[in-house]
Amino acid sequence: MKPAKMTHTTLKSLAAAMLLPIIGIASTSCERDEVLIDIVQSQVTEPVYTDVYGFYLLNEGNMGSNKSSIDYFDATKGIYYRNIYAARNPTVVKELGDVGNDIQIYGGKMYAVINCSHKVEVLTPDSAKRITRIDIPNCRYVLGHGPHVYVSSYVGPVQIDPTAPRGAVFKVDTLSLAVVDTVEVGYQPEEMTIIGNNLYVANSGGYRVPDYDNTISVIDLNTFEIADVITVEQSANFHRLDHDSMGRLWLSSRGNYYGDFDSELFVIDPVGKQVIKTMGVPVSDMWADGDMLYVISTEWSYITGENTVSYAKVDMASMEVLDRNIIKDGTDQLIKVPYGIAVDPVTKDFYVCDAKSYVVSGTIYCFGSDGILKWSQTTGQIPAHFAFYGRTE
Repeated sequence: MKPAKMTHTTLKSLAAAMLLPIIGIASTSCERDEVLIDIVQSQVTEPVYTDVYGFYLLNEGNMGSNKSSIDYFDATKGIYYRNIYAARNPTVVKELGDVGNDIQIYGGKMYAVINCSHKVEVLTPDSAKRITRIDIPNCRYVLGHGPHVYVSSYVGPVQIDPTAPRGAVFKVDTLSLAVVDTVEVGYQPEEMTIIGNNLYVANSGGYRVPDYDNTISVIDLNTFEIADVITVEQSANFHRLDHDSMGRLWLSSRGNYYGDFDSELFVIDPVGKQVIKTMGVPVSDMWADGDMLYVISTEWSYITGENTVSYAKVDMASMEVLDRNIIKDGTDQLIKVPYGIAVDPVTKDFYVCDAKSYVVSGTIYCFGSDGILKWSQTTGQIPAHFAFYGRTE
């Protein structure tokens, strides 16, 4: 990825609506609420009825442009709606804000992390109406577990700084929606995952370039204190983090963009604190569907001045790469900058977002599990983050 234009890189810091049609977006119960949605809508496919009613797509918006937005795909109608947050919340000043970095539905609420606006928007998942906002500085990712959601934060200002402070994880009560605790972690923390009573945090150190962080912070959720630190000597500048059914961590590095070390995917034993396998798979974004990991990469090089684009599907159980060509019909030739990926947990359709030039509207592509294109649609600027919605929540 090219850091000067991307919001997911270590150089990130360089980086009254009319409520017209009425549609029904399903709630988590059997009832369906009437929801007002912005007029920008498109029939993209035939209706499909499963326990997944659709998904929200958080568009980042180019940094400094205040263009973060939320789209919604209603699978029960086959309709794609653009910019629903603005329509549902016409009185919110500056609308959603600057740089949407993550979105999750948990415990009957939806949490949208708006990085450069230093807030988490808490929304109703059936209508995307604001419940409240939680102020968290330079927030990055959100993860729900038990009666809390956890938010990673760079803490410091949005700027490259060799003296940038350590980051933190904020603990938010899902009932009061108040921050109830914080714990200091590594430098510029990114994604998190939970195994048992431990919360693992990938640290990037991106603001301290070229002195990147190469650790994973381990937080004991019972005490909400640092229980351990895993150092990964093989790489640094970590970003994505998940785990498999066998309790192994899957960790990505962005690389350093100069070829000293490249983007890579590692499998880590969190108990032995060592790398089990280096996968040879570059990663910009990844999505775990059970033990199947779907990966996209747009890796920027300052040496060549170009992006290298790749895709992969990995069996996390066997730790084997199954496919490096998940798009089978040539549509990948149309995708300039693959930026976000997600997999429908029921149909197994997968979605790839194209950020294009980062300053124009993006495109979302829907593929069947066979890798053949089903439909595509224009999105907001820099489409990236998904939250599926339905009875599976």
